[in-house]
Amino acid sequence: GLPAALPPPPPLPLELTILYNSLLFTMGSSDSAIKGEAEEIHQGLLRVLEACGACGQDLSTEELWHKVLQEVTEEKLQAPLHQLGALQAAWWLAAGRLGSATGLFRLLSSAEDPGRAHCNDGENELLSLLKAWRVPAEGPSLPLVQSAEDLKEILCTAAAFLQGLQALEAGNFPTALSLIQEAAGGFCSKRVLAQIYTCLGCCAQRMGKPQTALQHLKRALQVDFQCLPALSHAAAVYQELGETDAELQALTLLYKAVEKTPPAATSSSPWFLIQTELLVHTPTLASLLRHRHPSEVKYLLAQRCLQDGRVADAVEHYLDLLALFQEGLQQQVPLDGDSALPRIPEVFLEAASALEQAGRHQDAITVCEEVISRTTDLIPRMSRVEERLEQSECLSPGTGLAGGLLSQKKESLCCLAWRAAGYLHLGWVWLPSQRAVLKLLCPPTYRCLGDLLRVQLYGSGVESTESLLPEVEVLQKIRLLSLIGRGAQFLELGRHKEALLDFQHGLQISPDDPAAASYLVQALWKLNRKQEAAAHWQKFSQSPPGEDGQQKAQGRPFPLYLVSCLKQAMFPDSASLGGSIQDYLGTTSRDISS
Repeated sequence: GLPAALPPPPPLPLELTILYNSLLFTMGSSDSAIKGEAEEIHQGLLRVLEACGACGQDLSTEELWHKVLQEVTEEKLQAPLHQLGALQAAWWLAAGRLGSATGLFRLLSSAEDPGRAHCNDGENELLSLLKAWRVPAEGPSLPLVQSAEDLKEILCTAAAFLQGLQALEAGNFPTALSLIQEAAGGFCSKRVLAQIYTCLGCCAQRMGKPQTALQHLKRALQVDFQCLPALSHAAAVYQELGETDAELQALTLLYKAVEKTPPAATSSSPWFLIQTELLVHTPTLASLLRHRHPSEVKYLLAQRCLQDGRVADAVEHYLDLLALFQEGLQQQVPLDGDSALPRIPEVFLEAASALEQAGRHQDAITVCEEVISRTTDLIPRMSRVEERLEQSECLSPGTGLAGGLLSQKKESLCCLAWRAAGYLHLGWVWLPSQRAVLKLLCPPTYRCLGDLLRVQLYGSGVESTESLLPEVEVLQKIRLLSLIGRGAQFLELGRHKEALLDFQHGLQISPDDPAAASYLVQALWKLNRKQEAAAHWQKFSQSPPGEDGQQKAQGRPFPLYLVSCLKQAMFPDSASLGGSIQDYLGTTSRDISS
């Protein structure tokens, strides 16, 4: 009738070894298990103190490790405690707590040999402590599912990689390069090694060493051909080097790869439960290894072809991209902030620009009309916008409402710019047509100017563009191009006075614009106001050349969809007009002298 006798508890070393093995399975089976605190290790350390007659209930995990390693000196417990210590270090490395891991290995080293608990000047302390840490021999009681020696190698690789990424984010590129190279020589799978070489390539690129960067990126692809971020970074390096053919080839290969369903990632060392990839997952690494969406890569192809003057290829890529959008924007447009895609109306406008340059005018008109129809209803009345602007100046930034109103204002300006740019492109598309249809240029141009004149953000006179929003600068440029385009057509139609007014208004917007200035001189010349024309010509000729006003403002490039209009707005007959004025000045000078 007596109850069965309870079995005696297992020896403490065996209990700690069982805990070590069970945690290895838990950590290796899921990424989520390695986040947070290692509560099981904390309880295991309390169990050790309890067995030794001590207490540590109110201590943190770091304080608990310090107490255990300082007070527990039993020889049989050293190996299990060091094994648990390595597992604790893995947990802390995964959480980014490098300082806690360093302190732990400082304790482990001092527990073995107090004279070795330091590193030489210039050495990385965590790596030095890890390398100097002597892993105790495994006990005969129970085998380990992953030896502490293997875990040590993985910890060394992860520690070097993590600290290298930290240095890379901080801009300390020499240190980053040294630490990541250290990780490349460590113990990891092929997939992680390819990621390490990709990071080395990015570091070399930021150090201004593009050829070295390409070597690392090629090495990453040799190690793992599925490391597509390396191909993406290689395309960026080729662009930096000006090797457009190689850049487009890399982007083409990237697009072919990303449009297919990627195979499941496999590890080259499946017998290890704890691997480097479980310990290294930082925002910096995620940013460097970000996979491009197919629509992003297709856009980069289209954009780079258009920028390089490969209009036919650009048209094909833009049309493919618009077809992708038809499948559903939610599936085709990445939602993160690092996307290479601009706003969708800008993609349409760039496509219209490419179609226009390729001579596909009707297709360009269709695309522009789509942009206009989609954005018209999104533009609020300017009275409401002005009222909100006045309110936002009076609101406290801390309320967050001022920022929201500013964002609404910017969005309204963006919609206004897209609609105006659509009309601008319609005007330039109709520009090469015969005189019989030149009247069609006026409605879109007038609408464009009407849109821009609704935005009363400039005040009286010309304001400094330093205080203007980028959206307002774009609107100003569109207004200038509209005035130049309409004025040029007035000149063609012989309506010289109306042309002169447009060019004068254009110079009020941009006093240093060479195209508007040259057209103004030509209009005065055609009105037989030759003396005024010569005076303006001399004034503009003597003024120092400013920054590239046709392409940039305040260091910011204008949108790609305006580049073709900027080129068309350039004055075509500067040499001829200048020669006529020089002849006139020479004749006038001789008449005065005689």
